[in-house]
Amino acid sequence: MARKKANYPLLEGLEITTLAAEGKAMGHWGDVVVFVPMTVPGDVVDVQIRSKRRRYMEGFVVRYVKRSPLRAEPFCEHFGTCGGCKWQNLPYDEQLRFKTEQVRDQLTRIGKIALPGIAPCLGSAETRFYRNKLEFTFADRRWLTREEVAAGGEIADTPALGFHIPGMFDKVLDIRKCWLQPDPSNAIRLEARRFCIEHGYTFHNAREHRGLMRNLVVRTSSTGEVMVIVVFGADDRPRIAALLDHLAETFPAVTSLFYIVNEKFNDSVGDLAPVLYRGKDHIVERMEGLQFKVGPKSFYQTNSAQAYELYKVAREFADLGPDDVLYDLYTGTGTIANFCAARCRRVVGVEYVAEAIEDARVNSTLNGIENTVFYAGDMKAVLDDEFVSRNGRPDVIILDPPRAGVDEPVLEVILRAAPARIVYVSCNPATQARDLALLDAAYRVERVQPVDMFPHTHHVENVVKLVRRK
Repeated sequence: MARKKANYPLLEGLEITTLAAEGKAMGHWGDVVVFVPMTVPGDVVDVQIRSKRRRYMEGFVVRYVKRSPLRAEPFCEHFGTCGGCKWQNLPYDEQLRFKTEQVRDQLTRIGKIALPGIAPCLGSAETRFYRNKLEFTFADRRWLTREEVAAGGEIADTPALGFHIPGMFDKVLDIRKCWLQPDPSNAIRLEARRFCIEHGYTFHNAREHRGLMRNLVVRTSSTGEVMVIVVFGADDRPRIAALLDHLAETFPAVTSLFYIVNEKFNDSVGDLAPVLYRGKDHIVERMEGLQFKVGPKSFYQTNSAQAYELYKVAREFADLGPDDVLYDLYTGTGTIANFCAARCRRVVGVEYVAEAIEDARVNSTLNGIENTVFYAGDMKAVLDDEFVSRNGRPDVIILDPPRAGVDEPVLEVILRAAPARIVYVSCNPATQARDLALLDAAYRVERVQPVDMFPHTHHVENVVKLVRRK
């Protein structure tokens, strides 16, 4: 039975049957797909529809008729509001099972190529406090939850330091405890908020573009070092110094303290210079005896322990020999390149971001690695036949592109270079599947290994080994 409300129906007794792309749960109402967040397969729910399209609807739960036996109890008080960790209500082994199925579905449905058996998704040893970097946003008014609004009564306009509400650039949920990053992340955030409120610091208003406090970034490392970056909306030196001095004195574990002045209308700081206020200008990550220097703008996989597992899979799939030339395309800060360098004769890394390439070179020097060379520039412009001729034909190529995948001209150069093996690391199995189809005439897929870098989310990394056809 369905009843109408504000032109959208209330669907009673909808059974949630599966999880879908982007982590959404879904059921069917007749021939129409219905997406319902924060539910799990086996739930039976009454759903208020809030948007309708020809082939699907989206809505939210107003009542649980029956709760699924699969359901787990979320451990975070902010579950369902902040937009992160959407699968806390699903047991971890079920999360891994679905991620494996998600990879199988996308490679099969989009790639339409012959596949070997897909290995079960490699789980993360830590499913809480596993991230090494979080960014928080200051806002002059905190987001009110649905429960607070429904309760009525007067609610004071208090400021927030937390996460953006999904899809809302100016709405921020004040976070009391986040389960993503280890200590002292929560304590630093809470103390920064308390100090700023107590001393009359203004919090940012994104619509009116005013307020001193904008962002707080906390980076932790496997070596125990901590970096804090505070982003201010104006160059107010006395207030900047007062806050940073307080954080430094309160948290002696902070080994690297920066600030950035951002007077722009957006939060991006990639084009702004971080100012070192106290401590070192970097923190250090360690992996299998190697050290990696991480600065305020450096990219490093946000799950340090699981990054090691991911890179071990990529290195195993590469099957490097002592005389091999390895190309590491989309090398970032050269982590995979340096991780593999001891197994081959030469590593050639290419990356678009010039600062990342500088980090890659520093990391090679830091570890006494002398058989790497790195180039910065647009992959389509850098990687051509002349580049291959100059640097030597690759025996193995490792690809770790952004979510959009590999540009077709780059794939064409790779096909002409004809390496014996290609290892394709992807954070987006859909675009990976598209690219595998373009490589299929010359390469067969030999192994597939999904890796879970982000527990309690729908995101999955996938590593594919391709071998040149005879």
